[in-house]
Amino acid sequence: MKRLLLSVGAIVVALSIVVGAASATRTSSSIGAKVSVAQTGLGRVLIDGRGHTLYLFAKDTRGKTTCAGACAAYWPPLIATGKSLAGSGVKSTLLGTTRRPDGRLQVTYNHHPLYAFAKDAKNGQTNGEELKTFGGEWYAVSAAGIKVKNAPNTTTGATGSDSGY
Repeated sequence: MKRLLLSVGAIVVALSIVVGAASATRTSSSIGAKVSVAQTGLGRVLIDGRGHTLYLFAKDTRGKTTCAGACAAYWPPLIATGKSLAGSGVKSTLLGTTRRPDGRLQVTYNHHPLYAFAKDAKNGQTNGEELKTFGGEWYAVSAAGIKVKNAPNTTTGATGSDSGY
């Protein structure tokens, strides 16, 4: 009898581990990137879940990313691990994804692949606005899904000139 109880107990423990692992896998794969809108020195722009400004790369066309390698180190792509979440001010119908050269899914908005900028260390910074690097220009993205252009950058002092990357 004691052996039977030990066997049943071992089976219950094993099943709970398997079910728990499956549940954890399902949870982590279903968490998506969050995109919201926030006020910056450029006006209302898209931000990621950390509160950092999101940018589009004018060199990207037809929803396909052209920023990889060293470019992606300075302009980290917003990666989707599940369905992206539309936060405050974001139109969920404009959210999507595109497949990157490394196979990961990158979040898009109005068919523009979205990127953060490595030199935006704090919420609301827009240091990447109108920079000309990696063969194209970078722009913050508005809630309408278009580039923000020709707005003075009063919060960061960035000039929009080529930074020499």
